[in-house]
Amino acid sequence: MKKLRDAFNALYNGDNIVKITKLRYIPRWLVIIIDILIILFSIFLSRLFLQNLAVEVNFPEYAMQKRLILIVTNVLFMYVFKTYAGIIRHSTFFDFFKIILASGSTLVSLLIVNYITEIALGKSLFLYPNLFLYFLISVSIMFFFRMVTKQFFSILVDIQGSSKVRVAVVGVGEASVALARAIMHNPNYPYRLEGFLTGRSDSNRALLLGYKIYNKNQFFINESLVKKFDAVLLIKEIMTKQEIEEWMTLALDKGLRVLKAPTLSKMRDSDLVGGISQLQIEDLLNRKPIKIESEEVKKRHFEKNVLVTGGAGSIGSEIVRQVAQFNPSLIVVLDQAESPLYELELELLEKFPEQRFKFILADISNNYRLEKVFEEHQFSMVYHAAAYKHVPLIEENPHEAIFVNILGTKNLALLSKKHKVNRFVMVSTDKAVNPTNVMGASKRAAELFVQSLQNIPGNTTKFITTRFGNVLGSNGSVIPHFRKQIEKGGPVTITHPDIIRYFMTIPEACELVLQAGTMGNGGEIYVFDMGEPVKILDLARRMIKLSGYTPDEDIKITFIGLRPGEKLYEELLSNNTVTIPTHHEKILISKDPSAEFDQIDTLSKQIVLAAVKRDKLQVVRILKTIVPEFISNNSEFEVLDRGVALDKEIIEDHPIL
Repeated sequence: MKKLRDAFNALYNGDNIVKITKLRYIPRWLVIIIDILIILFSIFLSRLFLQNLAVEVNFPEYAMQKRLILIVTNVLFMYVFKTYAGIIRHSTFFDFFKIILASGSTLVSLLIVNYITEIALGKSLFLYPNLFLYFLISVSIMFFFRMVTKQFFSILVDIQGSSKVRVAVVGVGEASVALARAIMHNPNYPYRLEGFLTGRSDSNRALLLGYKIYNKNQFFINESLVKKFDAVLLIKEIMTKQEIEEWMTLALDKGLRVLKAPTLSKMRDSDLVGGISQLQIEDLLNRKPIKIESEEVKKRHFEKNVLVTGGAGSIGSEIVRQVAQFNPSLIVVLDQAESPLYELELELLEKFPEQRFKFILADISNNYRLEKVFEEHQFSMVYHAAAYKHVPLIEENPHEAIFVNILGTKNLALLSKKHKVNRFVMVSTDKAVNPTNVMGASKRAAELFVQSLQNIPGNTTKFITTRFGNVLGSNGSVIPHFRKQIEKGGPVTITHPDIIRYFMTIPEACELVLQAGTMGNGGEIYVFDMGEPVKILDLARRMIKLSGYTPDEDIKITFIGLRPGEKLYEELLSNNTVTIPTHHEKILISKDPSAEFDQIDTLSKQIVLAAVKRDKLQVVRILKTIVPEFISNNSEFEVLDRGVALDKEIIEDHPIL
């Protein structure tokens, strides 16, 4: 008795259970031996049964030979149909079907042998009852063996899974069922299926894969039932944004985690269960995938030389990744940030081993350096993503915005015109619309300069400007900042309770940039459909909840006031601006006022000279001349908007509108 108890304890020792459940499969040779033993046992049972019925046996003197024929025939068909090849712990109806085929083929073959012996010898070699009885017994026992083995492993997994995350899969469709099966068949992952959740009310008493289906309205009002679960698991790609938000709100209010899983279509790239992760705020801000005209985009880049400035930044690097998919002859990645450029080089050379890259460390305000780059490579496309974009820092250092955002853009645009680049695509920002800060105004000035080049006599380059709002996960974005604050235990700092922003994913923004680069005749400003604006306070509360905390209790939210140059909301269009739709539903043409080249060129030279002298007030004064709608907000430069005269000579000599 003691030995038996010790063996039982050893079996249910946690380490041993883990070892058993990690066993991939029972060896094939062992399955074959067990199946042969089942065959022998089935022969014995069928013979014993017939003997008890006093059935007379044909050719009793050849009993051993007949059994050998039966065994060899059955084993032969088992080999043909590979009944031993399946992983028994994951047996399905298909495995049972293969057993039926093997045993059925054995039965048919021996019936044919019987028919031949009846013709030749006048009586059958095998008794017909014996053959049919053997068939039923052998099939039943083989199937029973597999089901018992499968159930044994299932019990061990349940014992092992007591510390696992108990999940309820949202949905009862094919994708949800496939996800549930994957969880059941992957005991090494930290999830245990406990049931299904659905918005339907016609499945309350139904079972799916042996698990209950709960209606969401009844589930979330039953506190004792909710306590049996740790998380809800949803498939984001098959749900609308509203559905995701509804399930998230219900789950978080009840203290449940919200997990997401990839769709079956992504199983080829990553393991389905291994792809399960925490739902992120980005998942709620994402929208429907963009459909781009890839053939037209590919034609613009295929076997062409492409330059991407600011290529090591969040936007620039994604443009490089997307352009690399169209097999250009060469991609030149230019940036002045040494470490990010080197890290991008390592990534791209590994990801695109066949693509030719050149990585150039350079400052776009250095025209002599850029001249050499343009002379060496005959670019067909130039994507200008290099810019200073941090509003408070630029407000403190306006001259730096002039060097990069205005002078750098001017250098690149003029060189593109000189070297007859096919298309020059500038990446701008919604902060250039009715700007309240130096950064936005400098980008608007750059837009005006780029537009002015389009109608210069002899110009063959198409100058295109793209304008969009905040991108998720970009350098300096609010979401990574909030995430770091939450990880530290708070507080989460927000400038103003009413501040709102538009958001777009980096890949989505870059896809639209590439698409816009193939459109129009040049001189256009393309604005992107940014969807609905998001209140930053709501964004922070959701992020705190998704992290498993309660806003204002576990993680405090504090308001620190608007930063210099910051405004409550951003705009994609200027006041009274007319928009023209394009063939792409997410891209519009903004008909903003433009400037003559001679006027904007003269003013840009003057503002660069002021920047060289580090004269902040003069820099901003000229910038307000170039961009009349630039009204400073929460900034030291508001003094220039309160009756302090601008430089009258600049205004009189160089009217731009």
